[in-house]
Amino acid sequence: MSQPFVHIITSLSDGGAEAVLFRLVAFHDPQNHVVISLSGKGKYGPLLERCGVKVHYLNMPRGRLTFGGLRKLFSILRRERPHVVQTWMYHANLVGGLVARLTGCRKVFWNIRHADLTPGAYGRGTRLVSRLCARLSRFVPTGIVACAERARTVHIAEGYDARKFTVIPNGYDIARFRPDAATRDALRRGIGVGPDTVLLGLVGRWNKEKDHSNLLAALSRLAADRRDIRLLLVGTGCTADNAELVSTIAHHGLSGRVIVAGRRDDVPAVMNALDLHILSSSSEAFPNVVAEAMACGTPCVVTDVGDAALIVGETGWIVPPRDADALAAATARAVETMADAALWQHRQDNARRRIEDNFSLATMVARYEALWRDAPDDAVRTQ
Repeated sequence: MSQPFVHIITSLSDGGAEAVLFRLVAFHDPQNHVVISLSGKGKYGPLLERCGVKVHYLNMPRGRLTFGGLRKLFSILRRERPHVVQTWMYHANLVGGLVARLTGCRKVFWNIRHADLTPGAYGRGTRLVSRLCARLSRFVPTGIVACAERARTVHIAEGYDARKFTVIPNGYDIARFRPDAATRDALRRGIGVGPDTVLLGLVGRWNKEKDHSNLLAALSRLAADRRDIRLLLVGTGCTADNAELVSTIAHHGLSGRVIVAGRRDDVPAVMNALDLHILSSSSEAFPNVVAEAMACGTPCVVTDVGDAALIVGETGWIVPPRDADALAAATARAVETMADAALWQHRQDNARRRIEDNFSLATMVARYEALWRDAPDDAVRTQ
């Protein structure tokens, strides 16, 4: 029996890194991968199990190690004897990388999923773990995968070993994320949005770095002139019982103009229902939602964070982060462009084509395969 690929990840909750891990394993060869979560099942544990992936849960409390959890991790790695261990996110990079080396793994790869560690957006503990990883990056990992050029640059500046990095952009299932007029119409009817309404949207959990306030401030600048515009917010925490969100919506005079839908599992349908997807974030690495929207033929307005501008290229609009006036102006230009049906269709087609050509799931998987295959055993450089 061949040695499995083992992945160690901090959690399997509803996040970008978790989604990429799921897509990679499910597309590649599910039965030849083992996933270890430092915490619990989250969203993706059951989905991975359903695909035939062997998944282990260490159930360690968030941000804290336990002797039992570490002993179980050591035991699993000794039993599986993987030739390759791929870790995901800072805590798993540190803990998983060290334990993998202690059990004799010949190839250990870290994965960097953030473009910065802004105080306030990330806890002190996470920033400390990242700094420790920077010191250990010369010795522990065979290589380091960054999901974005911006992530690579920032972490090298923080002291990570520049020689170890490979940038592998996220990949997307373009058969699942594709234009679909029927799902567009059905979802819009389901949320009470007519065919003549311009539906803007943001798919992203309620989180400081997503900067929903920036988007709502921008929308308030458009609302007076465009009564036909509504906004759909999808993601964990984007619900009517989020007092801070509801208060912010009311503060900007947008009550009745914003639909809060919470977390949904039909993201391709959501992206099809939108006329325009807006990324208002103050910080990102490689924002999945931008590529997912574009794959569905939905153009995007994005803040210039992480590799968002690289994803969009010439197909959308790019503005500085934390600038509601610029975001409002770009959104207004995009909405005006919709008036020319032929021009808008051309932009939709180009958005889809850009993802097909540059960010397909098959391309991402091939790059991981090549990295795992071609790196020499014990390729740890200390000089």
